[in-house]
Amino acid sequence: MRILDKKRYRLRIVIPAFPTFNIYSSVAKRTTALGPISVASVVKEIPGWDVEVIDENNLRLYGPKDPEKGADHEFLQAERPADVVGFYGGLTSTIPRLYQLASFYKKKGVTTIAGGQHFVGKNIKEALNSDIDLVVRGESEVTIKELLTSLVRQERLDQIKGIAYKDKDKIIKTKEREPIEDFESLPNPDFSLVRYAKIKMYPVSRIRGCGMDCEFCTVKGRPRYASSKKLLDTIENLLETKDARHFFIVDDLFGQQRNETIHFCKMLADYQQRVNKRLDFTVQIRLDKAKDTELLFAMREAGINTVAIGFESPIKEELEAMKKHIKPQDMIELSRIYRKFGFLIHGMFIFGYPQKGNTKINLSIKERIKRFRIFIKKAKIDTIQILLPVPLPGTELRNRLEKEGRVYSIEDIGWQYYDGNFPLFEPDDPLTAQDLQSSIHKIMGKFYKFKYVFMLGYHIFSFPALVFFLHNIRKGWKIWYRSWRNALVRFGGWAVLRGWTKSFRAGSFSDQLKKAQKHIQHD
Repeated sequence: MRILDKKRYRLRIVIPAFPTFNIYSSVAKRTTALGPISVASVVKEIPGWDVEVIDENNLRLYGPKDPEKGADHEFLQAERPADVVGFYGGLTSTIPRLYQLASFYKKKGVTTIAGGQHFVGKNIKEALNSDIDLVVRGESEVTIKELLTSLVRQERLDQIKGIAYKDKDKIIKTKEREPIEDFESLPNPDFSLVRYAKIKMYPVSRIRGCGMDCEFCTVKGRPRYASSKKLLDTIENLLETKDARHFFIVDDLFGQQRNETIHFCKMLADYQQRVNKRLDFTVQIRLDKAKDTELLFAMREAGINTVAIGFESPIKEELEAMKKHIKPQDMIELSRIYRKFGFLIHGMFIFGYPQKGNTKINLSIKERIKRFRIFIKKAKIDTIQILLPVPLPGTELRNRLEKEGRVYSIEDIGWQYYDGNFPLFEPDDPLTAQDLQSSIHKIMGKFYKFKYVFMLGYHIFSFPALVFFLHNIRKGWKIWYRSWRNALVRFGGWAVLRGWTKSFRAGSFSDQLKKAQKHIQHD
């Protein structure tokens, strides 16, 4: 881990490519991950350092592409040699690609650093045995400044909080770093540091952490807040420098700090009126916020048009296992309130969640599929995303399933399958892993269909019918647009599912799954 004595140094942060075509692929081409940009924006302010971010899933602006996958790193290193390369490990499914790139750069004599939610517990050892020199544990903005400075000065690393590294054959873990509280001192994310990316939807954030304590989630801890003014500054800057119009507020739960959230929405609405520009926002929010009429009105005035809601399941027993204290019928009623206020609803579900304790779910696979379809229709959800449970590293769910001996080994089912589209553990009787995988595609296949391409034509020809809404053109536009937009998205969803199916058939997962099942049964 020695860095040459130079006048300037370069850090390259890499967001690894998805392992194969999946349901996120099309979205990834229009956006990027916020975490790496936040870290890069801090490094930009360190004297003597240049920094760039390479998002391998978004190389639409003259990006040097590798014929097989991701970016051409041979070209990048020849064109702009990096002294240190950092890897974003926020998505477990990209870890094999991350290690592949770490090996490439390690052979070039480059210092390699990795950080992200994947690197907890024994995965730290895995990383340090996979050509990663240093693992950053927890939030990285403060750690990276101290770490890069120490590497240049060739100082000891054991006083830097929140890192892990190898000293000969011994793994050293330094003291935990306290969660960041002072967000005002951090620079706003500089998206110009992302090279080759064509970004249409900009991720922004105000809140870190979540107090919901879901068993399957990696985001834990007391929510910590930046000011509304800081988030608004970021949005203003992106509009003025990038002409950004579409934003995704990536906070796990929008509205956790209710009064400040309403204040932010009012500031945002006033800003758009002042500059005479209408912006579009998507947020993740809890269902029960539908009861807060004042918050919903403020959100609509601020340009928040789409709400992504974690319904998780329409099955009561599964909701209890997930620690979701709500009934399916209540979820339907709350969803309809969001629709009444004019929000587009993106519903996120988990199919086949493993039962917990004495809870017994005596439902056939056919009945489960039926309940999902009925619920989606009754809740009037515009778009859906149905995934299988993912026992992510560090979650209570993984710990529980490992104790029960149900998780397929990484040797049989690699990290690349940890994206929610593949069964990763033995399900509850009478279900099989094959049942689970086929079921999510049956549900989404019924929702996303080719026939919607014909609906697009119908909506184009029906556009003149808006003349009947001249007394309330805004209402007429909303009705027409929602129907047209949903037809477009559902046809696009059909194309995505078709691409995923083609990719799956060309792969070897079915054989790997059978091998993993035999090992579980043998154990």
